[in-house]
Amino acid sequence: MAMAALRREGRRLAPLISPRTITAVRSSPLYPTLEDEGPLGVRHISTQVVRNRMKSVKNIQKITKAMKMVAASKLRAIQTKTENSRGLWQPFTALLGDLPSADVKKNVVVTISSDKGLCGGINSTSVKISKGLHKLNSGPEKETKYVILGEKAKAQLVRDSKKDIELIITELQKNPLNYTQVSVLADEILKNVEYDALRIVFNKFQSVVSFVPTVSTVLSTEIVEREAESGGKLVDLDSYEVEGGETKGEILQNLAEFQFSCTMFNAVLENACSEQGARMSAMDSSSRNAGDMLDRLTLTYNRTRQASITTELIEIISGASALEG
Repeated sequence: MAMAALRREGRRLAPLISPRTITAVRSSPLYPTLEDEGPLGVRHISTQVVRNRMKSVKNIQKITKAMKMVAASKLRAIQTKTENSRGLWQPFTALLGDLPSADVKKNVVVTISSDKGLCGGINSTSVKISKGLHKLNSGPEKETKYVILGEKAKAQLVRDSKKDIELIITELQKNPLNYTQVSVLADEILKNVEYDALRIVFNKFQSVVSFVPTVSTVLSTEIVEREAESGGKLVDLDSYEVEGGETKGEILQNLAEFQFSCTMFNAVLENACSEQGARMSAMDSSSRNAGDMLDRLTLTYNRTRQASITTELIEIISGASALEG
């Protein structure tokens, strides 16, 4: 009879001491669960995680600030060259004109981009405009090819336009840019591609926070003569006095090649200047975002540390009260 009564009493108390009840009590804000406490012997592991995150954010912020200073230094060095190069191609535009709407059969889109990233969306903008020109100048009797300068445009255009890429040139800014270097590249392009119109896509520098996607068009000698005969801007070429035994065709050929090298030189410098300005702005934004994230992590760390201190105080007071009772 005694054993039966004891079993009945055990069944009556079982719901009060079930594991579910213990878990519900320990999962309260003041008593974290066993899973939240981490491994045996480690207390308040969440504060350590937050400290590690704060340390990594501080390191990233130092890197972005340093990259901003480097970009600002490079921008000052190249901005003077860019402003001086604008006077090279303007006389050619006044003499030969810039005809982006010229209807030709063989188009070559020269896309200028950077070799490095972390400079905003200037490379994506150039690639989008290049794809638009390719689509606009494509047709049953037309042919459009790409000439790519820079790793970033190469990575984007190779994915879906690999068969249309004629020439790829990278590491253009490995050495300081000068006219001799760019003229060699321009000569290499003219030797390896057949064209009626060269359409150079680049970003024209305006300020540190502003750049304008630009397209410059250089026509071949045959198209220039055709445009001149149809009443283009070349009608005044005969009014100039020509010295030497060169014919009009030879003069136009030399002018077209010189125009392409000068336009390329200005385009490369403009794009490099826009790249440094965009990188400077991007790194400044990243540094500010890292500062905001650091403030939020500091607040989280302080709250977590205060909660752990409060929990320990409650445990100490409860233990002392139990001993006194």
